Amino acid sequence: MKKILVPVDGSESSERALEKAIELATALKSKLTFLYVANVNQLAVNSCLSSELLEAVSKAGDVVLTHAEEIVPEGVESERVMETGSPAPVIVDAAEDCGADLIVMGSRGLGLVKGVLLGSVSQYVVENAKCAVMVVK
Repeated sequence: MKKILVPVDGSESSERALEKAIELATALKSKLTFLYVANVNQLAVNSCLSSELLEAVSKAGDVVLTHAEEIVPEGVESERVMETGSPAPVIVDAAEDCGADLIVMGSRGLGLVKGVLLGSVSQYVVENAKCAVMVVK
């Protein structure tokens, strides 16, 4: 497990996943990639988004990613990635793009629609990712 992808959104579940991913990366000497996905699909009423809205979403992502980077212990390599789109497929694609061996994510995020057992995003990632997925409750 040399590369661990950690989707983060600022939720409590995401925070627990972040802590678990850091614990694993420290023990395994893995590189962490923190991914924030600006879910513009939930925000868009029309097909065009205002620049102010996109800027606000970007700032929110920066806050979440900065927090993730700040709690990584010295000696653990990490990077940050911000994407826009529908979170579930973006996470699966990002895992492939960065060559992740493992995705560590929360069971529920800040999304408006929730699944029955797992959040709809985590369920999709478990079913579609080509690498191992750890869902943290």
